[in-house]
Amino acid sequence: MKHLIGLAGQFEEASKRYAAANGITRNDDWFILKLQEELGELTQVWMKLTGRGRRRGLGETELREALADETADLLGHILLFATRNGIELAPAIARKWRFEPI
Repeated sequence: MKHLIGLAGQFEEASKRYAAANGITRNDDWFILKLQEELGELTQVWMKLTGRGRRRGLGETELREALADETADLLGHILLFATRNGIELAPAIARKWRFEPI
């Protein structure tokens, strides 16, 4: 679990820097709205990759990289949301997924 907490802290620091550099106020709504935005971006790339969206000249390699990038964004914003809301993920993972995260 230490790794997950450390990763969440790294995302938090990066998000604070991004917000400060871009004049963004990270209030409670921002965290859930960004989570939704990132899910939409991941879905958009998935649609292109699976032939259900316009690729706009992007090849398989670029789309796979974009899929990885958007997945990383979504993971980051899930961790940011959990941190902001005081959610302890380890007990929730144990309850829902039935294993103890390391």
